[in-house]
Formats: sequence, C-alpha cells, structure tokens
Amino acid sequence: MAGSSTSEISSRFITIENVRVPRFLYGTAWKEDRTESLTTLALGMGFRGIDTANQRKHYCEAAVGEAVTGVIQRRMLSREQIFIQTKYTHRRGQDHRLPYDENAAISEQVRQSYGNSLEHLGVDRIDSYILHGPTIRDGLARADWDAWRAMETLHNAGGPRLLGVSNVSLAQLKMLCAGAEVQPRFVQNRCYASRAWDKPVREFCYQHGIVYQGFSLLTANRQLATHPDLIAIAKRHGRDISQIILRFALDVGMIALTGTRDAQHMRADLAVFSFALAENEIQAIELAALPG
Repeated sequence: MAGSSTSEISSRFITIENVRVPRFLYGTAWKEDRTESLTTLALGMGFRGIDTANQRKHYCEAAVGEAVTGVIQRRMLSREQIFIQTKYTHRRGQDHRLPYDENAAISEQVRQSYGNSLEHLGVDRIDSYILHGPTIRDGLARADWDAWRAMETLHNAGGPRLLGVSNVSLAQLKMLCAGAEVQPRFVQNRCYASRAWDKPVREFCYQHGIVYQGFSLLTANRQLATHPDLIAIAKRHGRDISQIILRFALDVGMIALTGTRDAQHMRADLAVFSFALAENEIQAIELAALPG
C-alpha cells in the first residue's frame, strides 16, 4: 500500500502525513432520517472512519455531526479517534438545498461549503476533504481547477489535513497530479470487478503515494455472489462472499467503504481484519469478472 509500512498492511490503520487513517470507512450516503442512528451504531460497532459529503441530495451531513458529537459527549470516543472525511460538491451534483451561494465564484463556494461542513460536523478541522468529482467527463474544466486551488488554500491555511478527489478517470487523475500544488492523498472511485477493479487507477495511485478508496464494492459486484472461484474461496475461509470481497480490497491496498444499515453486517464487515487471502486467491479475484 502506498504511504504505509509492511506492518501496516495487516492493521486497521495507515498513517499519511501524520494523520491516522482507518482502512475501513463507514459511508453515510442515502441514509436520510437514519443517518444519525446508523453513524452512531457504526462508531459503536468499531468503525473509526466516517465518509460523508456536503451534498444534501444524497447525504445528511448535519446528522453525521450529531452522531459524532453525541459519541464524543458520551465519552465513547474522543475526536482524535474519529477520522472524518467530507466533500465539496459542484452545483451540478446538488439539488436546491445548496451549502453555498450558487452565484459566488467557485473559490468562495468551496470556502462556504467547507465552513458549512465544520458547523454541520461540530469540528474545527476536517481530516480529509474530497473534490466530489470533476464537472466534465473528459479532462478538467476551469471550475475543477478553481475548486482544487481553493481546497489547497484551505489546506495551507490549517484547514483540511488531507485532500483527495473522487469519481475520476486515470487521465483526469494524471492531469490533476501534474498541475496540483498540494497532491491528492486519496482517490475515491466506484470499483467494478468487471473493469479490473479500477486497476489502472489503483496502479497509478500506488506509484504516486495516493491511497485508493473503493466504494460500491459489494453493490457494484453482485454477480460475484455466484462466481465459482469466490464461492470456493469463501468456503475455504469459512466466510461469506461479501467478506471475501472486502478482504480482497484491503489485501490489494484499498481503503474499503461500506454503507450497510445492519448491525450484524457491520460486525461481519469488521471481522475481515481477522483473516487474509492467499496470493493465488487475490489473483483469482482480480480476474474473476473479466471477460474471457
């Protein structure tokens, strides 16, 4: 894994620029009125990283903040024990409930969105701040560069500890890294087995000290539930296929995201730290859904 020592590969955390980063994040998208209770449950079950966004269309960031505040006030955890990641989302990804003035310059929108996130989350600093996808499919638009420059300014002024980007192609990531003054430390992409688990992007990340975060690892790969190789691997380890997929993600150097709403599934997800896959099993999963 880029940016981590060999001993950390089997641990629950890595360290990036003196920031302790969990290798498993709880995703809070699409939870609506259950956001606070599910975030509280996830933290109680053992998750130490929370992923959200200042995008009311899909997230309820303020409810995440209520959960975090409640856990800290009840002394279940300290602020330092909770890794918080949120995002700036361009106008095209928002609905009418905007966290900024849509008529303001992009740099001001980022500043307003970040300040709004601090208020929502009840914290004075964000651990990881993500650009929630470029505005165009190919390349990076002026708006994307304006947003990244504004994020760099916040970072340099003592704002977010780490920066990242989501929903990017390899070409866009290369372009961003070539022009960024503050390099992205995370890439968060939807990860499809049928597309080689986003391997070209993962390899670029590994080569450039960027940590890859995979989301939709289970929901985007439902076809693997009946794949004979995964069934055999799961049987060999006495695990279910969801655990095998999540363990695979960790073993190839990803940070895994899960958004389960079920306590038993949370427990099962976190249990993937108690075993590891063999190299030949990892290779089989890498190839499992590729055509031919």
